[in-house]
Amino acid sequence: MITKKCVAFVPARIGSKRIPNKNIKILAGHPLIAYTISIAHQSGIFSKVVVSTDSQKIAEIAKYYSADVPFLRPKKFAKDISPDIDWLKYTLKKLKTDTEDITYFSILRPTSPFRSITMIKNAWKIITIDEKADSIRAIEKCAQHPAKMWNVNGKRMKPVLENPNPGDAEWFSSPMQALPDVYAQNSSLEIAKILIPLTTNSISGKQIIPYITNGFEGYDLNTERDWIYAEYLISKNKVELPKITMKPYKQ
Repeated sequence: MITKKCVAFVPARIGSKRIPNKNIKILAGHPLIAYTISIAHQSGIFSKVVVSTDSQKIAEIAKYYSADVPFLRPKKFAKDISPDIDWLKYTLKKLKTDTEDITYFSILRPTSPFRSITMIKNAWKIITIDEKADSIRAIEKCAQHPAKMWNVNGKRMKPVLENPNPGDAEWFSSPMQALPDVYAQNSSLEIAKILIPLTTNSISGKQIIPYITNGFEGYDLNTERDWIYAEYLISKNKVELPKITMKPYKQ
């Protein structure tokens, strides 16, 4: 049953550099953004699914797949280096969410098409039970450990992370199994209290719950290599896309 407490935002600006028109590129018959809009509706969690875009074309496609696009995002909030907090604050204030019965928002990025309904529902249950939490964010164990990464300064370099115990083995020379677990955020899911961005300059706040994704739930399509591998996974039935019953949008 749809609750009136959470709104989903799907950010989809037009200016993708690594994959041109990434958010509306066709994947398995539909524009990429369609899968995120579809899974958001199917989860039954959100009172609204709102696409934030600076593109009229993306807006038309989003509306076709039943998302709300009440206005376009100003170009000043859609640059390559524009932080999320800018478009989010603008959108929350323009939608006047503080006057509605909405206490949470979620950001569901189009570049994660393999998230599941179960994942969204589990995250929603966790964040609403923990009243002291500001937000919940999807993470996954690092594929490349930061202890084996380096900061380069001229002709010298130092490890990004060092073993805090000087007498023990250097982390960069240690096997991965001996290193502490480190997680990286992925783009598949974040849910937070609306008051956080409305009253601070943060999206997530300080009290953040980790949500560890499984398998390809958090897989993120940002490069051509990512896209090629996603198509391979789909062709081999190693992942499942959200079901879309309507005919593909004709671009």
